Amino acid sequence: LGSAGVSWSADYQKGLTAFLSGDYATALREWKPLAEQGNVRAQYNLGAMYEKGQGVLQDDKTAMKWTRLAAKQGHAIAQSNLGFMYDKGRGVSQDHKTAVKWTRLSAEQGHASAQSNLGLMYWNGQGVPQDYKTAVKWYRLAAEQGDADAQNNLGLMYDEGKGVLQDYVYAHMWGNIAATNGNKRGMRFRDFVDKKMTPADISAAQKLARECVRKKYKGC
Repeated sequence: LGSAGVSWSADYQKGLTAFLSGDYATALREWKPLAEQGNVRAQYNLGAMYEKGQGVLQDDKTAMKWTRLAAKQGHAIAQSNLGFMYDKGRGVSQDHKTAVKWTRLSAEQGHASAQSNLGLMYWNGQGVPQDYKTAVKWYRLAAEQGDADAQNNLGLMYDEGKGVLQDYVYAHMWGNIAATNGNKRGMRFRDFVDKKMTPADISAAQKLARECVRKKYKGC
């Protein structure tokens, strides 16, 4: 790393220790010079602090500034957050197409939340032409990583037959898995699908859910 790299690392760690103990003022003091010198983790952290109002007044425009800098350096979570900010018009004019651009960059790096959000964008046709099959693709990638929102939404696609063949067994399976992972909508959705199914189908769906959990959601 060289002497500069070692110094960056020590200062970053000092800021991280302070942040984790709730000393946001020290974290900000350590991270801001690093962020100004181009340290991507410090840039991302400053963006998050300004977004949440941790040790600073909440300021969406300043959050956008630091998040954008980190995103441009390829930081996957920053890219996802930047996509969210463009989608909601937080600290910047609302722009759904730009939201898709940054969300896709993050999703392509494997960030589950971005994959789930990109699926939702394709489902709603927001910033992209509506495309249920592509929505399913991104939901599935996020669901395989354990994203409960994506698991629930994938179940909805099976329930409605959008982007996949309609299949209440798989709809119930994904709703059940989402509910297990703390998604309250998944619980309501599972119980909703339940009413459309025979006892044998429900039993089959429950068995598939158990198998899917054992496989860590891969290839379900």
